[in-house]
Amino acid sequence: MNLSSSHENGFLVVSVNELRIDASVAIQFKDRMREETENGETRVILDLSQVDFIDSSGLGAIVAAMKQLGTDRRLDLAGLNPNVDKVFRLTRMDTVFKLHRDLSDAFTH
Repeated sequence: MNLSSSHENGFLVVSVNELRIDASVAIQFKDRMREETENGETRVILDLSQVDFIDSSGLGAIVAAMKQLGTDRRLDLAGLNPNVDKVFRLTRMDTVFKLHRDLSDAFTH
């Protein structure tokens, strides 16, 4: 699972550099997210702009990553393409996560 992170505008931005987050990579995703977010800003933005498919295992892995942050840190999502956005809205995960059009939108809200 290829993730990269950077500190931008007071946020920790974790970018998913993969086309899919599904059952075949969900455990790797959770482990890599833990590594990337061990120390850092109180607000984490997960950049999903390169992801074009997510399944229920992928959703569960993102929820697990949010829970790993604890109650004093926040995970927002940015750059969801239409297919991924639709999955978040159909499963009502848009009520759990704050969804942003892109990174610049996430930085300002």
